[in-house]
Amino acid sequence: MAEQLLLSIDQGTTSSRAMLFAKDGQSVHTAQKEFTQHFPQPGWVEHDAEEIWQTTIEVCKDAIRAADDKSATLVAAGITNQRETTVVWDRQTGTPIHHAIVWQDRRTAQRCTELKNAGYEQTFTAKTGLLLDPYFSGTKISWLLDNVDGARRKAEDGDLLFGTMDTFLIWRLTEGKVFATDATNASRTLIYNIHTREWDEELLKILNIPKSMLPSVKDSSDDFGVTSEKELGASVPICGVAGDQQAATFGQVCLEPGMIKSTYGTGCFVLLNTGGEALSSDNKLLTTTAYQLNGKPTYAIEGSIFVAGAAVQWLRDGLGVIKSAEETQQIASEMKGNDGVYLVPAFTGLGAPHWNPDARGALFGLTRDSGVSHIVRATLESVAFQTNDLFNAMAEDGVTPTTVRVDGGMVRNDWLCQFLANVLNIPVQRPVQTETTALGAAYLAGLHCGYYKNHDDLIANWQLDREFQPTLQATERDDLLAGWARAIDGVKSQLPAG
Repeated sequence: MAEQLLLSIDQGTTSSRAMLFAKDGQSVHTAQKEFTQHFPQPGWVEHDAEEIWQTTIEVCKDAIRAADDKSATLVAAGITNQRETTVVWDRQTGTPIHHAIVWQDRRTAQRCTELKNAGYEQTFTAKTGLLLDPYFSGTKISWLLDNVDGARRKAEDGDLLFGTMDTFLIWRLTEGKVFATDATNASRTLIYNIHTREWDEELLKILNIPKSMLPSVKDSSDDFGVTSEKELGASVPICGVAGDQQAATFGQVCLEPGMIKSTYGTGCFVLLNTGGEALSSDNKLLTTTAYQLNGKPTYAIEGSIFVAGAAVQWLRDGLGVIKSAEETQQIASEMKGNDGVYLVPAFTGLGAPHWNPDARGALFGLTRDSGVSHIVRATLESVAFQTNDLFNAMAEDGVTPTTVRVDGGMVRNDWLCQFLANVLNIPVQRPVQTETTALGAAYLAGLHCGYYKNHDDLIANWQLDREFQPTLQATERDDLLAGWARAIDGVKSQLPAG
């Protein structure tokens, strides 16, 4: 009998990937292709959705060829994607009207401030679980309609469609037959009511967004159509969709209330499963849909850090001080300490729990003896310090995690995982399969098509690779965190008053 595999399409912030997974959750093939990052103005970040489409097709065809070489059958496909990134395209032609506005983009900061000053933030937070921040899709949609010639008129005439990247890919993969998203992606748009599970008429009116632009919202494990043989070279049912961080939560099988995962990719995102209750945070953490199955949502509290792996990419591509991310482990481990050097990587503002879009990155504590090694180590340390800020916010909300499951490309770095355990002062668990974002999309697809019977099948797949125990003395940890706090205060002191 031919081997049965799941295809996972992982459309991320810096690359598009296609992975093949066997039933035990292990990957058997990966194809990956980076695409261009566009920075038209300071604080603006864009992607060419057509380039993303082409890279997605290329990696998917590579994976399909690999499956053919193994004489394997693709039983279903799952899609996971960079969340909040906003695409608006022509209903008739499928052509985007503008570059996609990326989740990191800060261009709508003033609009968010205006909405806050008008007293709307509580309305948005109560309905969506989110804050009024340019991170989310809603103000990005409004910006496109107001700044692209003729866009608003076309939208009002019903000729434009909006989607996060999952929706755009589904539309293209099915040749326009399916216009849909899932509940996790919808919950990141600022216009979806996570309690009624509908696009919210009041929020749409505030942001002046026509409802005709919006996709239908499905379960995370559901029927999203079949890929076009013309486009992909194979007809594969699309049976699972989730935003990247929610997919990682599912891939880590954090399926019980209280379980927590932290993903280290372009950014860092901590999600705590809260079950069927949409808990509210008093410390600027987000309430979001973790996944939705059989019409029933499971919620999570989330902390979002905008820059984690992106800072390592900056070391490589921006500064040119390393040739690969792998070098950072040795560089950091060869130093006895950080010598008081801290990097606050607020390149696109500060996320949780600070939520300041105007903040910018800064290095602190440099002396004449400071060198590249200090900057590299400070970059890695900043990831752990930012994570600790999120855990402190959760503690103030009454949740104190006793362990955390980590994943994403950065956690292959043993030094980082150990430093994270030291700073958080709890065990850090790294699974055998760290590409849990793609795995989560595969699991969701596998559940819908019957490849997996139930959650127990997924739980049985999770395997621990290594657990990192904290080894730092309390005084040393306190000193490190005090230095980080001073660095954060230094960044905040440079912000405009008010």
